[in-house]
Amino acid sequence: MRQRRLMNQINVVPYIDVMLVLLVIFMVTAPMIQSGSVNLPSVDKVPAPPTDAMIVQVKPDGELSLRASSNAPEKSFNRQDLIAEVQSVVSANPGQPVVIAADKSVKYEQVMNTLNDLRNAGVNKVGLQTQVGKQ
Repeated sequence: MRQRRLMNQINVVPYIDVMLVLLVIFMVTAPMIQSGSVNLPSVDKVPAPPTDAMIVQVKPDGELSLRASSNAPEKSFNRQDLIAEVQSVVSANPGQPVVIAADKSVKYEQVMNTLNDLRNAGVNKVGLQTQVGKQ
């Protein structure tokens, strides 16, 4: 009877198959992951906000975040820290515009409180952002 020789190699084909399946799964699920977006109310015609404006976002759960410009990443803040951050920028640049982008499901009182806090912080140019087009 002839004895079999042991192979000293690892078969990597199953590992490659598993990696390809995982790659396909991640490619399919990645677009489905929702980012934290704000569902703005709509109106007919409004001018676009200034490109250098700071954007204060009020999310449906009441969370506040700040974007230093339209293409900057957003940072989450509590109310006091947000006002302090905006105040420091406005003290360096008194003409700095600030835009409030509140989700349409947020209570009006919360938007007005944010607006009041910004005005008390010394912001002279405050606006409200909306979407263009009726829904």
